[in-house]
Amino acid sequence: MDRKKMLERFAEQRGKTDVIVIGGGATGLGIAVDAATRGYDVLLLEKADFAKGTSSKSTKLVHGGVRYLQNGDVLLVLEALRERGFMKLNAPHLVKDQAFVISNYRWWDNLLYFCGLTLYDMLSFGFGFGRSRFISPSRVLREVPTMKKSGLKGGIVYHDGQFDDSRMAVNLAQTAAEHGAIVLNKAEVTGVLHDGHGAVRGVRFTDLESNRPIEVEAPCVINACGVFVDDVMSMDSADHRRMVAPSQGVHLVFDKKFLPGDHAVMIPKTSDGRVLFAVPWHDKVVVGTTDIPRPKAELEPRPLKEEIDFILGTAALYFAHPPGRSDILSVFAGQRPLAVPKKESKSTKEISRSHKIIVSPSRMITITGGKWTSYRLMAEDTVDRAIKLGLLPKQRCVTRKLKIHGYRPNPDLTDHLYVYGSDRDAIVALAASDPAMAERISDRYPYTAAEVVWAARHEMARDVEDVLARRVRLLYVDAAEAIRAAPATARILAAELGRDQDWVDGQVKEFTALAKRYII
Repeated sequence: MDRKKMLERFAEQRGKTDVIVIGGGATGLGIAVDAATRGYDVLLLEKADFAKGTSSKSTKLVHGGVRYLQNGDVLLVLEALRERGFMKLNAPHLVKDQAFVISNYRWWDNLLYFCGLTLYDMLSFGFGFGRSRFISPSRVLREVPTMKKSGLKGGIVYHDGQFDDSRMAVNLAQTAAEHGAIVLNKAEVTGVLHDGHGAVRGVRFTDLESNRPIEVEAPCVINACGVFVDDVMSMDSADHRRMVAPSQGVHLVFDKKFLPGDHAVMIPKTSDGRVLFAVPWHDKVVVGTTDIPRPKAELEPRPLKEEIDFILGTAALYFAHPPGRSDILSVFAGQRPLAVPKKESKSTKEISRSHKIIVSPSRMITITGGKWTSYRLMAEDTVDRAIKLGLLPKQRCVTRKLKIHGYRPNPDLTDHLYVYGSDRDAIVALAASDPAMAERISDRYPYTAAEVVWAARHEMARDVEDVLARRVRLLYVDAAEAIRAAPATARILAAELGRDQDWVDGQVKEFTALAKRYII
């Protein structure tokens, strides 16, 4: 996946394509894969980087939504459990089984959660990751030795999926490209084009690397910009009224000592009515999330003090030696694109978590809502709607059993390169080809120069943030160490991309400013 070659292929199409997808997050990338594998010519435009926004800032779970079951949203759970199975089937190098423990301090809760999670298992209909079961207090402490012992009445073990979100996004971009799609990051849509009858006929965008404005025509334009869908809808119509309400979710990252072993923890009832997860991830533990309405959409939202305090305070109720502010290695915030309810409300519990497809009078299609687990179904529904509108000729969806780029069953999870799947061997060979390639960019973590070079050559990483945030994940694992790794990363990238020392200095400065926002 080479950006220069993508632009050359785009030039050959002389400004025309079948489908334009605006937005390079989970939904937009899923649509690009779906449309390309049906045989359409596809152009995906992302103004920043793939999964730069919400799609890289999830709880790292592929799940059916236990709390949706609590709310009685059985159909939503059923849909997500089936899609969870497809994700594991199609990307086993990234999606794995994760056992969760719910520790209970009332006898009644053991029965309540066992019955509920048994129903959760039954709804998976052959896509289950493992059976739920009751475990004794001693077994709870064996699986999660950091759990509070006083008053413990037992627990329930259940299973869901765990994954690396932005690695999945990169692999989806590669999959789309392999099926003929043109996918461009650093390409900002600045206008929506209409014909003489007011129908959408294409978009205007700027290649941010060359600063060149470009127009492209297509019968089908799909807006998949997450919390920013309203911005594109306003380009389509000056009379557009807000459709999306951003809801912010914060996660804290700690050392593995706070959750040793392989089991995750789910806290089913918190003071704000949400569930809280503590999930092992890349030899650390991710704890979250919150659910707070925000007044406007932001690409890099700031975690609020009250969100951090809420997570730390909730963890202190359940862990014998809970982490504190000084233990936070990284804090990140993302905003979910939730459909605005008919009556304005400050409660995100009243806002639908299911996805919505909106067709404007100009016949531009907007998709919003949903979550990572249902990205494939959202894409299928969106392209099907375009077909029903007559914007595309009818073709069958083939993504249910489509292997995602990197597909490799049973990866060695002790090898940090497992997330590359079938590309792992090529990266190992690259590292062996030159001693400089095998050098680490960090004294504390195993990431090498070869991974930076690979990200630039094959994963369209264009700057230090692309590499350290969404290719090797160091910003999310240890933000302070990511700052220390930035100069080496910038120098390696500069050599690959033909940049000068001023670019290196600017990149280090920009990334350091960003990474400081991930540090308490």
